[in-house]
Amino acid sequence: MKLLTHIPSWLKNKYVLAVVFFIVWMFFFDPKDWGVAFDKNAKLKALQQTEDHLTAVIKDTKQELEQLKTNAGTIEKYAREKYLMKKDNEDLFIVTSVPSVK
Repeated sequence: MKLLTHIPSWLKNKYVLAVVFFIVWMFFFDPKDWGVAFDKNAKLKALQQTEDHLTAVIKDTKQELEQLKTNAGTIEKYAREKYLMKKDNEDLFIVTSVPSVK
């Protein structure tokens, strides 16, 4: 009983104990604790960055598709670059860059 006399009275208050227990429970033991919220927020940011990137890719692809629909020269250029097509009287040389070693 001597130990209980050294504890401040505000720590003996049942309301303070209940609030402290609630806060500890919500921060560490609840299924939706702060760690889960932090992880979900990080995942949300990564998904938003992916969405922005894919939106830009879709925009570029739509522009390229519009060019392919309207310009015959673009179709030929696209076939030569992407599919390595050539005319019958041409020779095709494929040049690849050598990675530099340091």
